[in-house]
Amino acid sequence: MPPSSKPANILVIRRDNIGDLVCTLPMISSLRRQCPGAWIGVLCNSYNVAVLAGNRDIDAVFAYRKAKHRPPGTSRLTVWLETARLLWRLRRRSIDLAIVASPGGERFARLVGAKRIISDKRAPAHEAEACLDLLSHLGLSAEPGPFSPVRADPARRAAFVSRLASRPGPVVGIHLSARRPSQRWPAERFAALARELVASRQAGQVLLFWAPGAADDPLHPGDDEKAAQVLAQLDGLPVVPMPTQALEDLIAGLDLCDRVICADGGAMHLAAGLGKPIVCLFGDSPTVRWRPWGVPYELLQAPSKDVRDIAVEEVAAALGRLTETAAAHG
Repeated sequence: MPPSSKPANILVIRRDNIGDLVCTLPMISSLRRQCPGAWIGVLCNSYNVAVLAGNRDIDAVFAYRKAKHRPPGTSRLTVWLETARLLWRLRRRSIDLAIVASPGGERFARLVGAKRIISDKRAPAHEAEACLDLLSHLGLSAEPGPFSPVRADPARRAAFVSRLASRPGPVVGIHLSARRPSQRWPAERFAALARELVASRQAGQVLLFWAPGAADDPLHPGDDEKAAQVLAQLDGLPVVPMPTQALEDLIAGLDLCDRVICADGGAMHLAAGLGKPIVCLFGDSPTVRWRPWGVPYELLQAPSKDVRDIAVEEVAAALGRLTETAAAHG
């Protein structure tokens, strides 16, 4: 694309989940490298906006609230009016190009008056590669390169650091929660794994993450009960409870880890965005599309596509291999 024909105002639209937004970051960084003088904005939902905090490739972030994320006492009409005002602000921006990286985003692109809309993602491919491929429609390179990582809030990170003990050995993060039933490992396996990692000195201390709340919460189901079951079996061990009410807390906590063990999902992609080596447990998600991007990883998936058929010994062995791989990469 000749320099004179490059769009001046570009809006990237990514309206779905945490991991999806993280997988869009390589494309945004590539866009910035190839269009250094452009204004680049991102439209995402308020649930995920912390993923973009401090991102140096982005000039502005516009976060709208989904109706299902509204707090008690807030009507759907209020939420829709907020979104309408936000879209009007973007319309006044005079968007030359909207790059739509998620289903349903074309409607937002039309509402903001984008002069050109690109939304044709290829498949099958890793989600990050599919997003990068959108740039080929502009005559830009779709080759991956370094990208601006997910950044932890310094104050939140410092607050978590103060909770850690000064102990030798790696800090291993274990995340209990998973949205899909096929990716929910039993509580007793998590407890057995933490005991094994401490006993074998693969972990100097374990940070135990979970989404707080009740399992039957219709909007934000949590794992308080499951976490209590795990922690009850780890009394006296160097395990730090890390319930993360806010996405900013999850990012800050994961940033303290040397390695992370989790199911496929938002936490896995955040860990990858933070540059952490990962042992990931996959249920029935397609590994080609959703494996960790850009970091060393060990991926475990049972033939049954159910994480309950992955043994504790397999996870511990995978962490050992991952440690060796990470050491070889410096």
